[in-house]
Amino acid sequence: MKETEEITKALLEFRNERDWEQFHNPKDLALAINVEAGELLELFLWKNHDEANKEKIKEELADVFAYAFLLAEKYNLDIKEIVMEKIIKNGEKYPVDKAKGTAKKYNEL
Repeated sequence: MKETEEITKALLEFRNERDWEQFHNPKDLALAINVEAGELLELFLWKNHDEANKEKIKEELADVFAYAFLLAEKYNLDIKEIVMEKIIKNGEKYPVDKAKGTAKKYNEL
């Protein structure tokens, strides 16, 4: 079993044991990702990156990943496949010879 499938299976078991599937529609999962990402951002508010609490970062990042995995499962998406496809797309939008060392958006290169 692939690691992503193993994670998804564990998340589904956890959710199903608590009868939470009823709350996990795509809209609410997408909202949950945003909420958890906001909580992750809050850990950096008014701090230098090295001042942020690494343990809390791990917890909030895990929440973001968990909801993202559950949303991918709702649409029967292969996580590795969609991430690899996005890397290829981004490689086309941001060719190394134009994008290396710059934070400009693809339409500004």
